[in-house]
Amino acid sequence: MKKESTAKYVARLALTLLAITAVVAVALAGVNAITEPRIAAFQGQKLQSAIEEVLPGGGQSVPFTDPSGIVSTVYMGENGYAVEVSPGGFGGTVTMMVGVGSDGKVLGISVVSQSETAGLGAVCAATTSAGEAFRGQFAGTSGTLAVTKDGGDIDAITGATITSRAVTAGVNAALDCVANLG
Repeated sequence: MKKESTAKYVARLALTLLAITAVVAVALAGVNAITEPRIAAFQGQKLQSAIEEVLPGGGQSVPFTDPSGIVSTVYMGENGYAVEVSPGGFGGTVTMMVGVGSDGKVLGISVVSQSETAGLGAVCAATTSAGEAFRGQFAGTSGTLAVTKDGGDIDAITGATITSRAVTAGVNAALDCVANLG
C-alpha cells in the first residue's frame, strides 16, 4: 500500500473543505434570494401596522433633525406624527413607533422589533397585560420622561430596567424630534 505524503493529504482535505463550503454558500445564497422579498414585504407590513397603531390614518414621511441619533423616520398625519426610533436596550436595539399628537402628547407606542431577554425585557413588546400596561403608561405624557428609579413616573418592567430606560429614551427622542419640527 502506497502512503500519501503529508502535503498531498493536507491539500486534499483543504480542497474537500473548500468544495463543501462552496456548495453550502451557493445553497444559502439561493435560499436568501428566495426569502429576501418575502421578509422585506413582511417587515414593511409590520412597520405600516405599527404606524397605524400609534397614528390612525397613517402619514407621509417628512424631513427632520434628530440630535439624539436614534430617530429613523418621522411620518406626519392629520392628527400628529408617528416617529420610528431605535434606542439600544439590554439585548440590542429596540425598534419602535411612537405616536405623538398635534398637542405634543404621546398617543401610544408600538414595538416593531426587539431582541431583549425573553420573560424580562421582551415584555416591552408582549401582548400580555404586563406588556400592554407598560406601553400604556406612556399615553398622554409629554415633556421629558424617566423611569421611577431615575426620579420619573414610568414604572419599569420588573427585572428589565435597562430595557425600560431604552423605551423611555426612545419616547423622549420622539417627543424632542416632533417639538423641533414646529
